[in-house]
Amino acid sequence: MDHIELDLLIKRAIDGESEAYKFYKEAAEKAVGPAVKQIFLDLAKEEKGHEESLWKLKGDATQLFKVDPGKDYKVSESTDLPELSFELSPAEAIQLAMKKEQQAMEMYQTLADMATEGDVKSLLTNLANMERSHKIRLEEIFVQVGYPEVW
Repeated sequence: MDHIELDLLIKRAIDGESEAYKFYKEAAEKAVGPAVKQIFLDLAKEEKGHEESLWKLKGDATQLFKVDPGKDYKVSESTDLPELSFELSPAEAIQLAMKKEQQAMEMYQTLADMATEGDVKSLLTNLANMERSHKIRLEEIFVQVGYPEVW
C-alpha cells in the first residue's frame, strides 16, 4: 500500500479521536451532575490519549499495531442511543459513550471488510478492535452503574 494512503487512513482515525475528545469535553461542560461531568472528563482524557498514540503511528506507519479487543457481549447493541442532554444520569452518559464507540467500531469494521490490501485491512481491523475494546470497557462500567444489583 502507498504510504500516502496509509497516512490518510491514520489521519482519519486521528480526526475521529479528536471529534470524540471534543464531544466528551463539551458534554462535560454542559453536564449538570458532578458524576456525569467526571465521566465525560475521563472519557475526553482517554480519547486525547488515543489521538496522541495515533499521531505517533502516523509518524511511523511501519509500526502497525495489533489490538486484541477482548470478549464482546454486545451490551451496547441491545441499547438505544440516548440524546445528549444537560441532565443525563451516569448510566445514560455511559450508554451514550458506548454507543459512540460502537458506531466508530462499526465504521472501521465496514471499511476493513471492504479493503483488499493486507496492510490496509490490518490497520482498519485493528482500529475497529481498538474501538471495540473501548466499547467493551464502557459496557462493563454501564452494567455496574446501570444494574448495580448484578454486583
